[in-house]
Order: sequence, then structure tokens, then C-alpha cells
Amino acid sequence: MPNLTIATRGSQLALAQARWVAGRLEELEPGLKVELLVIKTTGDKILDAPLAQVGGKGLFVKEIEDALLDGRADLAVHSMKDVPSDLPAGLVLAAVSRREDARDVLVGRHPGGLEGLPPGARVGTSSLRRQAQLLALRPDLAIEPLRGNVETRLRKLDELKLDAVVLAAAGLNRLGLNDLPAQPLDANLVIPAVGQGALGLECRAGDPATRERAGQLNHADAQVCVAAERAFLARLEGGCQVPIAGHAVVEKSIVVFRGLVASLDGKTVIRGEGLSGPFDSAEMGSRVAEEILQRGGRAILQEVYGAAGEPA
Repeated sequence: MPNLTIATRGSQLALAQARWVAGRLEELEPGLKVELLVIKTTGDKILDAPLAQVGGKGLFVKEIEDALLDGRADLAVHSMKDVPSDLPAGLVLAAVSRREDARDVLVGRHPGGLEGLPPGARVGTSSLRRQAQLLALRPDLAIEPLRGNVETRLRKLDELKLDAVVLAAAGLNRLGLNDLPAQPLDANLVIPAVGQGALGLECRAGDPATRERAGQLNHADAQVCVAAERAFLARLEGGCQVPIAGHAVVEKSIVVFRGLVASLDGKTVIRGEGLSGPFDSAEMGSRVAEEILQRGGRAILQEVYGAAGEPA
């Protein structure tokens, strides 16, 4: 019998992430046996509609969290950008992993990054966050909806004859896809998704043994940065598929945060920045969100949620 069961989605990226966690835990505790429980989430089942139209919160985690709550699994490994800002009662985030490259990248046919794309270039992404920021910088671009895992989106680059697709650098790195013509986008120009590049290890609050095991993989800098980003998202009451971006880094023991709310067409972008110590990062993220709301972010989000059929 396994000593620990990890619940995970079944994509190649999710499996690679879960296997990395399993391997690290087995290294740290010789004799520990870890097995994976693969679960298909709502977000994995609905591939013919943009996530923003389906309802963006928890689409890739709910069924996995159900497996934790009913005891089928002890630990869940998530991409932090998929995890809603509020966890279900009885569950806790036991660790945030050392962060991979948090940037978005363009993968396509043209060198020179965003500036190198020809006029009217067709770029594939279903992320409203990416869409809004790309259009803010290049309003001539034609954004093509693109769902599916990394492999599917790379295949559609050729099948649909797109000029480029936008992916997370972290996913490509974790899959070992380092030979692709991937051109990173400056994280200050195209701000990443909240939590992008970090893994979240979630377990039951009443399972101290698993909390302790998972806690060995916690990375302090990643934890305080993600805390700032998630507090920002929580104050905005946003899901992972609305035009909200937030990214924090630690520079000389100071947490530096940048966030934004944008209209879908990229014509209105409201940015905010904040600084804090490591223990105040969540408070700072929430404060930046409040400032953005007061400067017009609330009206933008009400319009976006109205278009998506969700309450503002």
C-alpha cells in the first residue's frame, strides 16, 4: 500500500509536475511510497468553449479537491495559477514550490518577439489576460481562441497556420521543450498570471503528517510572492480567466509587486505597484488591488463579468 497518494490532472504537464513532487518526497524520506491518482477535472472535459464563458473559478481543481476531502488522496499538486484565491473549508496550502520562469513566451514563426510579428498577425490564446495585454501593445493583432494542453496548442500552431501561440515558459521547461523557438515576453510589459510558474501542494488541514511532508518543499521567496499575488486576486474577486495579472519578485529582501486590470480589447489598462517586507506581502497585494479598483478597475471588471454572464 502507498504511504502517500497524490491527486493530479492527467495532462503531460500535470503528470510531470506531480512526478517531480513525488520524486522529491521519496528522496527526502527513503522508504516512502508515493502513487498518483489521475483525475479529470471540469476544465479538462470542456474543450469547445472559452473558460471565461464556462465560469473561471476552480475549473481545474474542484474534482481534485473533492478527492482530498473524501480521503481518496492525501496531497494535490496544482499549477498555482489554477487555484482560486479561497480554498474549501478543511483544506490548506501546505507548500509553494520554488518558482520556475514565470514569464509568458511567444512560440511561432517570426523572430524578434512581439515586435517581430507582422501586421495583423494571428496569435493563439484563450487567456483574456494575455489577450488584453497583447492588444494593448499591438492592437493590430488578431487573437484566435485556443484551448487544450501544451501539446495540443503547439500542434494547432501548424494546423491553423497561426503566426504564434502564447504559452507559459514554466510549462515548456517542465516538459523539457527547450528547443522550441520560444521568445520570452518581458514580465513588466506582459505581466504573468497570479501564481504562474509555481506549484501549490494542497492537503487536508487535519493531516499533520502530510502537511509536514509537503512543507519540506516550500520555498520562502515563492511563498511570499504568491501570497501577494493571491491577495491581489482575492480583493479583485477574480478568477483565473479574467483580464487580471499580478506578479511579485523578491529583490534584496523587498517584495516588489506589479499588477493590472485591463479591458478585453486592451484599450484600457490600469496598473498598480507596491513594495513590502516578506511578512506584509499579502496586505500589500490587497492594497494595490484596492487602488486599482478605485482608479477604474471595478468598472472594467463589472463589464467583463457582465459579458461572461457572471456576477460582478
